[in-house]
Amino acid sequence: MNKDSKELIAALDILEKEKEISRETLFEAIENSLITACKNHFGKADNVKVSINRETCEFQCYAEKEVVETAEEVEDELLQICLADAVKIAKKAKVGDVLNVEIKSKEFGRIATQNAKNVILQTIREEERSVIYNQYFEKEKDVVTGIVQRYIGKNISVNLGKADAILTESEQVEGEVFKPTERIKVYILEVKKTTKGPRILVSRTHPELVKRLFESEVTEIKDGTVEIKSIAREAGSRSKIAVWSNNPDVDAVGACVGQSGARVNSIVEELRGEKIDIVNWDENPGNLIQNALSPAKIVAVFADPDEKTAKVVVPDYQLSLAIGKSGQNARLAARLTGYKIDIKSETQAKDTPGFRYEDYMDEYGDDDYDEEYEGAEEFTENEE
Repeated sequence: MNKDSKELIAALDILEKEKEISRETLFEAIENSLITACKNHFGKADNVKVSINRETCEFQCYAEKEVVETAEEVEDELLQICLADAVKIAKKAKVGDVLNVEIKSKEFGRIATQNAKNVILQTIREEERSVIYNQYFEKEKDVVTGIVQRYIGKNISVNLGKADAILTESEQVEGEVFKPTERIKVYILEVKKTTKGPRILVSRTHPELVKRLFESEVTEIKDGTVEIKSIAREAGSRSKIAVWSNNPDVDAVGACVGQSGARVNSIVEELRGEKIDIVNWDENPGNLIQNALSPAKIVAVFADPDEKTAKVVVPDYQLSLAIGKSGQNARLAARLTGYKIDIKSETQAKDTPGFRYEDYMDEYGDDDYDEEYEGAEEFTENEE
C-alpha cells in the first residue's frame, strides 16, 4: 500500500467518524470526481471508468477503447487504440476488441484537478447537511437541550449540538430573557431542508413541551402506566394536564407530582415558575369538567356531550376562583375538556328562570355533585 492510499484511508476514517458520512458515499464521490477530471481534461468521459479497492483505497482510472488495425484509423484517441499499441497492454488483443486502457490521473491539468477536488468537497458538504437533517428530522416533535447563542433581532439562535435552531419571537414565552451560553430545553417544531443545510424551528410555548417534559421526568408515563390524556397551556403563566392510570394501584396524579413534589417541581423550574395543575382524567364529562376547574369547588355540573357545552354551578365565594384571573382557569378548563363551559354562582343559578337543582339531580344523578370536592393540586415554585 503506497503513502497516498494510507493518507486517503486516514482521511476517510476521520470523515466517517466525525461527520458520520458513510465510506461508500465517499468512495462514490472520489469516483465521480475522477470522471469529472477526465471530462475536463479530454472534453468527454462517456467511456471512462473508475475502480477503487475498498480495502486498500488504491484506484485505477481507465478508458474503454476499441482496437483498430492501424494508427491511421484512430479517429479519437480516447475511444480507439491501434493494434500495435493494444498488444503492448494485452498480448492477445485483436481488432474489434474493447480494451481497458489506464489513464494516468497525475497527468491531468491544474484546472481538471481543482474541479475534481471541488466535486469531492461539494459531495461531503451535501452529505454532511443530509446527515444533520436526518438526525434532527427524527427529533421533530421532541424536546432537546440547547445552548443560547445570541439574539438575532427578536429571534434567538440556539445551538443544538451539530446545528443551530431558531427560536422565533412568536415561540418565545413573554418575559423570558436568556443569556448567551445558557442551557434551555426547547420543543422542535419543524425541520426543513434548505440549500444551506437544515433550518430548525423550535418553541418554548408549545403545549407539547410540557407533555414531553413530563414524559422524560415521570417513569410511569415513559413506560405507559400513566397517560397524559389532555393538556392546555398558557405559556409562562399556567398549564393544566389531565392524567389517567392504566394500573388501579398507581395514582396518576401522585406519580406526576413525585415525592415531595420533586418531579413536577423540576418541570416548573425548567418553565421558569409556570404554574401546573395536574388533574385526574375521567370518561364522565361532568367529573372531568369538575376536575379541570380545580382548585375551585363545584356544586353541580350539567354537561351536554352532543353540543359539547356545560353549565357549572359553584358556591358564591368560589366564583372568582373558578373563573380565574382574567378568566384563565375557566379558559384552560375549556381547552382541557373540549367543552364550552358556562360558570354560575349558586345565587346566579337560582335567579336564572326555570333553574332547579332537582332537574340536574333527576337527569344526571348524585355523581355530578361533590360539595366536599377538594380539587387537584396546584404546583409552582413561587406559590401565590
